[in-house]
Amino acid sequence: MKTLEDLGDLRGKRVLVRSDFNVPLDGATITDDGRIRAALPTLKSLVDAGAKVVVTAHLGRPKGAPDAKYSLAPVAQRLGELLGAPVTLAEDTVGDSARSTVAALGEGEVALLENIRFDARETSKDDAERAALADDLAALADAFVSDGFGVVHRKQASVYDVALKLPSAVGALVLKEVDSLKKATESPERPYVVVLGGSKVSDKLGVIANLLTKADRLLIGGGMVFTFLAAKGYSVGNSLLEADQVETVKGYLAQAEEAGVEIVLPTDIVVADEFKSDSPASVVAADSIPDGKIGLDIGPDSQKLFASKLADAKTAVWNGPAGVFEFEAFSGGTRAVAQALVDATASNGAFTIVGGGDSAAAVRILGFDEAGFSHISTGGGASLEFLEGKSLPGIAVLDA
Repeated sequence: MKTLEDLGDLRGKRVLVRSDFNVPLDGATITDDGRIRAALPTLKSLVDAGAKVVVTAHLGRPKGAPDAKYSLAPVAQRLGELLGAPVTLAEDTVGDSARSTVAALGEGEVALLENIRFDARETSKDDAERAALADDLAALADAFVSDGFGVVHRKQASVYDVALKLPSAVGALVLKEVDSLKKATESPERPYVVVLGGSKVSDKLGVIANLLTKADRLLIGGGMVFTFLAAKGYSVGNSLLEADQVETVKGYLAQAEEAGVEIVLPTDIVVADEFKSDSPASVVAADSIPDGKIGLDIGPDSQKLFASKLADAKTAVWNGPAGVFEFEAFSGGTRAVAQALVDATASNGAFTIVGGGDSAAAVRILGFDEAGFSHISTGGGASLEFLEGKSLPGIAVLDA
């Protein structure tokens, strides 16, 4: 992949950057600016090079038309604060406002186009429609930089098609993501331990299948664990269960045993009567969850077990929280996994990756120093597909 240096002298050149600014909002307040901060190295490099920087990004899932609640206005404000210079927000994606905003840019200045998903062509399945939007984007720039790792698994106009229209390069963020994930998947130092959580096992079937040929241990937590417990014949009460995946999971358990891959399941579960932050919690054995109870976290013994299984890791990847970490009473498992990764990094020299999405959010919400991990990914879905061994369109097009 070409890097910024391969684009040559960018002074006075208009550079279109695809960033991932899909940040969580509480009204107009950004509750986690991690993805904005992750974009700063590339943007600052372009500013320092004297480029006229035009950023395109999305927020949420608007229906292909302008929607005030998905405006990038809060992002433009925060990005300007972090860059220490105003960031002008165009009022549209590729229309009159976008064109005039870009035309007014001086060297080293940054503008942000309005939410690219306000244009239905961005996510169209029709190649011609996406290509037309890519043409409009390309008309605003002299070069393209792909720096939104959270979207590189999508074949979308601002991610894939525009790279075919302009001299293109990868940004520092995407380059770091790819290098880190390759380190964990192509030649990991062993023991190689993977922690998988999150709500649904169906979201991670491909990842599990691929890791059974690569990892030494798989630690399973989160809502997906109950399908594993059901596959072992245990009752899971009212816990989240994908009954249609039980037979698939049985196959994975058998495959793991045959391949010598250790699958570690919780030995105890924190349960409650309801999915509520204030629902009284109790701890039960994982093989005997009472009827009517819902499992919301791994228990204290499981936390110690998971920590022990991560202690000697040389490579560790974590994707998906161990429980409902947003509720304090059910955050212990996720906190324990994060702490075990920090400890493995510090004491064992492990290369540790937090695989984006809810895991990355948990690290920040629970107050961990991000420097305690080797790499925190900005792309949950993209990192999952990378771990699954899939080709990512937004990466492949840059290699073309």
